[in-house]
Amino acid sequence: MAGLRLDGKIAIITGGASGIGAEAARLFTEQGAKVVIVDLQEELGQQVTVSIGHDKASFYRCDVTNETEVEKAVKFTVEKHGKLDVLFSNAGVMEQPGSFLDLNLKQFDRTMAVNVRGAAAFIKHAARAMVEKGTRGSIVCTTSVAAEIGGPGPHAYTASKHALLGLVRSACGGLGKYGIRVNGVAPYVVATGINSPDEETARMVEGYGVATGILKGVVLKARHVAQTALFLASDDSAYVSGQNLAVDGGHTVVKPV
Repeated sequence: MAGLRLDGKIAIITGGASGIGAEAARLFTEQGAKVVIVDLQEELGQQVTVSIGHDKASFYRCDVTNETEVEKAVKFTVEKHGKLDVLFSNAGVMEQPGSFLDLNLKQFDRTMAVNVRGAAAFIKHAARAMVEKGTRGSIVCTTSVAAEIGGPGPHAYTASKHALLGLVRSACGGLGKYGIRVNGVAPYVVATGINSPDEETARMVEGYGVATGILKGVVLKARHVAQTALFLASDDSAYVSGQNLAVDGGHTVVKPV
């Protein structure tokens, strides 16, 4: 079908079993891609796969902090589909907010392992697969407004997202010679499984985002973030690399008075 923005492309989506990742899996396949959903949440991942259809989506269980598993996930994708065009590195964790005086360093290490090291491993092995096949691929990472500013987010999460943005920019510099683009998508407050274990909490999170957001009249949803990731994944952004595209209604560039 003409006009599909990811027609014929193969994508890996980490953290694809829920939230932004699941929305991206649906959207990417609607736009012509075949996706491999990578997550630890096997039951949810299989449900998303079934809802999309096994002709368009596959599930692969993978712990992003384990480089061997990451390498196997990329190998599975290339063996199944013959190539890899897009990596949407979206898997992430967030600890509970609290005083820096009570910073839990064990949680800090876990957050950095998933949000930074996991992304680094996937970028490394996805890029290797792209280079091997001569694919001018696109790598997109879910960062956050917490990659640009500090304050409202939990401390380890904020540190990890700052580090992830540095990784995006460094990978952009290192992979451009292979025709590979690397970008971030940075949402403001959006209710997903990372911060909202139930509907009541999701309503509270969305309410906070509405109350504190600069742009009124829109409730930020996971679908909005997925749509931005789609733009960065597609050839519509063919000369866009090294950017951290904010989906934040202006939050990171406006100081409220």
